Amino acid sequence: MNDVAAADRGGVRGGGSGRVGGAVRSVGRALHFPVTGTARGIRRATHAHGAGESGLGKLIELHAVNGAGDVMITVALASTVFFSVPTDEARGRVALYLAITMAPFTVLAPVIGPLLDRLPHGRRAAMAGAMLARALLALIISGAVASGSLELYPAALGVLVASKAYGVVRSAVVPRLLPPGFSLVKANSRVTLAGLLATGVAAPIGAGLHAVGDPWPLYGAFVIFVAGTFLSFSLPRKVDSAKGEDFALLAADEEHLHGPRQKQAKRPGLRTVGPAVTHALGANAALRCLSGFLIFFLAFLLREHPLAGESAAVSLGIVGVAAGTGNALGTAVGAWLKSKAPEIIIVTVVAVALGTAVVAALFFGPFLVAALAAVAGFAQALAKLSLDALIQRDVPELVRTSAFARSETLLQMAWVFGGAIGIVMPLNGTLGLVDAAAIVAVGWLTTLRGLLASARHGGRTRARVA
Repeated sequence: MNDVAAADRGGVRGGGSGRVGGAVRSVGRALHFPVTGTARGIRRATHAHGAGESGLGKLIELHAVNGAGDVMITVALASTVFFSVPTDEARGRVALYLAITMAPFTVLAPVIGPLLDRLPHGRRAAMAGAMLARALLALIISGAVASGSLELYPAALGVLVASKAYGVVRSAVVPRLLPPGFSLVKANSRVTLAGLLATGVAAPIGAGLHAVGDPWPLYGAFVIFVAGTFLSFSLPRKVDSAKGEDFALLAADEEHLHGPRQKQAKRPGLRTVGPAVTHALGANAALRCLSGFLIFFLAFLLREHPLAGESAAVSLGIVGVAAGTGNALGTAVGAWLKSKAPEIIIVTVVAVALGTAVVAALFFGPFLVAALAAVAGFAQALAKLSLDALIQRDVPELVRTSAFARSETLLQMAWVFGGAIGIVMPLNGTLGLVDAAAIVAVGWLTTLRGLLASARHGGRTRARVA
């Protein structure tokens, strides 16, 4: 009898313990579900339509990490170089920042692409190196922010160079990871959209960290880039393959078209990307120049003359959100229009950007400033995806990745040039937007005829391999 009673008591205790344990596990699952559920949802989205099997999904996630880390550093630098001092001093600081970091970068940028072309078997290591370099530089910048040291500027230059190196390698990697039935434009739009979404999520987090202390966004960037370093090595080994690749020159002249290899040239491969690509690149350069101009010019203009009823920070935030929304919309529309004529798309979006800039200059006001930022972001994203489509269509696969690397370098230099103009401009809204319209007009008028001619021929005049 005593044994039975003891067994009953043990059973009650065991049942109670099991019920408590089950309740604890249920609560644990409930607490973890928002995180694990969100992670599973993101993984399903990035790995959909064969992207998981091909490895493109991992690149999409890596680019999201890249965007989040970059925006953390941007938040820290903006607060240090721009918002922490009076307007006149801020203008001088930003000019110094551009001179010390951007000017050498324009010299280094043309070297980065060719250098990485010669390291095709170490692309995962190159991407991991770019991530790790930015992680370490973020720590250096955090110390410079705290002490006011001039180490800030060379460290910022290092961040720009590492970011550019990552971008060039990423351009070369995407064609290696295309799932069956995927176009290069669709793959690029997915990767770009992931970066934009990550930037939008990380920006307010960076602002919150900055409220804790100036170096904290940089600590956040350090953690993000360390994670990106390890994630780089999770990409498939095939991204390190250079099978079937060669070098490309961004030229479209008759001398190069007629086959230098027949003259026993020392540098074999594609000697031209064709007139459609070069004209599209010129139009894209005008839009990148506009983007650089608007970023720097509006940053100072809205600090001195905020939008009606708003502070300088809120005014810049409104314009930034408008530009980001336009960029994301352009990326989404680019994937939808992938079967349309890329030349016509480029001509159209540049014309729309030009028209918006003219209207904003004539009737300068808060709404039109935000509208111009949104249209510029939309046009830049859609024109870039159309340029990608032209490279895919007209440049042989043998040298396609090299062409992507060189086009990215040229577009970055256009952005630097536009930013320099924006810094030296007087803080007059109408005058500034007239200059913005002039930048776009030059790009549109010099490429319009060539792009329309290419569209009429339907891309039949293709570049040839020497």
